[in-house]
Amino acid sequence: MKKKINVKIVISIAVIIVLLFSAAFILRAVNIRYTKNSYPLKYSSEIEAASKKYGVDKALIYGVIKTESNFDPEAESGAGALGLMQLMPDTFEWLQTYYKDENNYTFEDLSDPAVNIDYGVELLSILSEKYESEDTMLCAYNGGLGNVDKWLKDPEYSDDGKTLKKVPFPETDNYRKIVARNKSVYNELYFSSK
Repeated sequence: MKKKINVKIVISIAVIIVLLFSAAFILRAVNIRYTKNSYPLKYSSEIEAASKKYGVDKALIYGVIKTESNFDPEAESGAGALGLMQLMPDTFEWLQTYYKDENNYTFEDLSDPAVNIDYGVELLSILSEKYESEDTMLCAYNGGLGNVDKWLKDPEYSDDGKTLKKVPFPETDNYRKIVARNKSVYNELYFSSK
């Protein structure tokens, strides 16, 4: 004897399944929209230009800006770093002499997103040429070249003199992790092929 299938139960189960899939789809769309609002593509033309000019990954640039200033061109740190990429006055002056820039910008020009991004990405490019590891480069961007060079020579912090196994500044250690996470989010949201 065959059992009779209750059509109402089957339809109810099918409706529940459709509703669950629809709810999951809606929640994913809301989450992506919220995440994209939290990880915007602001200053895209300036970032695109600097990325091409210096050969630095766009997702990395977005990750640094998100971490440094959260896209506030007027951001100023307690140490005196300014703008989207939080450049220090002495670093900015050094960068202008590095390529013999004829623009003669002043520190106040760092509030201009185009200037700030150009010089910040130039610094990332210089650091990426100096250090093999992006992780080490980010430590130098945040903690300074002198500190990183010293850490690389110390067996407590580096086994090979090229990569850091340990970062003695908690702020710098945290910074590199946050930038890497932000870069990953930008890649996932905007730049990875799906």
